[in-house]
Amino acid sequence: MNDHPYALSIVIPVFNSAETLPKLLDQVAALKIPGGHELILVNDGSRDASAGVAWELADHSTLPVTVVDLSRNFGEHNAVMAGLHHVRGAHAIIMDDDFQNPFHEVPRLLEHAQKTDCDAVYTFYAEKMHAAWRNWGSQITNRFADVLLDKPKDLYLSSFKCLSAFCVSRVLEYTGPFPYLDGLIFQVSQNVTSIQVSHAERITGHSGYSIRKLLHLWLSMFINFSIMPLRFATFAGITLAGIGLLAAIPVVVEALFYQTPSGWGSLMASLLVFSGIQLIMLGLMGEYLGRIYLTLNEKPQFIVRRTKRSASQSKAAGYTQFPPQT
Repeated sequence: MNDHPYALSIVIPVFNSAETLPKLLDQVAALKIPGGHELILVNDGSRDASAGVAWELADHSTLPVTVVDLSRNFGEHNAVMAGLHHVRGAHAIIMDDDFQNPFHEVPRLLEHAQKTDCDAVYTFYAEKMHAAWRNWGSQITNRFADVLLDKPKDLYLSSFKCLSAFCVSRVLEYTGPFPYLDGLIFQVSQNVTSIQVSHAERITGHSGYSIRKLLHLWLSMFINFSIMPLRFATFAGITLAGIGLLAAIPVVVEALFYQTPSGWGSLMASLLVFSGIQLIMLGLMGEYLGRIYLTLNEKPQFIVRRTKRSASQSKAAGYTQFPPQT
């Protein structure tokens, strides 16, 4: 059997999208992909009827569809990792379920990946339709990624991207509980390029991302894929120690030859600053240790409640239908 029965697998994490899933499936099914394509929907603990809707759509779809229902909300990157385990295409495109990545751009993205033979193709936008705070957060993420990740300078890290089967297989070797997909990609390869695509308004609802989730994502990038924060803490400690030694010289001279003022205010200010820095460094080291502890204790990357493949998926890929996983 061919290792890649499809030219393309489309992986979409789903969160509270019951109303728009039928339209999403129609648009994916309407795509004209030479070599065929499949759709993998990962329900990431939706609070609405997304799981049931996806389950029913798979029963009646002529498009090869795989539905992966996670036991709770694990986060976008964990959900994508769950979907990548079911990829059967020579390339995999990852995109959101909010229609802000227009589906007519999918063939262009795949064609660019096939033409360039790159392991990953990212997209970038002339104009983004996200809220201002989301755009600001993306800019900060990309600035930090320039320093922390071994990625090409000024490459925009978007959620809409295409990976080769080789890249997918290497990314899936990571089994830890804190995946950061872009960090994993750049650990695999620097054979990466980008293409400009359009960006649309969200058709309904609001983003599932909150400031808390963005902070969690930043921590995964900082802690899991770089020791740069520890190096920064070391350099900050050396710098502050040097400043302290230099500041001690006038203090000693003043104590020996001049009348020393009380200095209570300056003493308290210095104490608060240096104590705060010490707590930040301790918290940083604690975050590293905590993640190591959770990884060693095999905290799951995701838990699959059940999985379904449509009849067309089973026939094309050589699968047999099986009951839901528990």
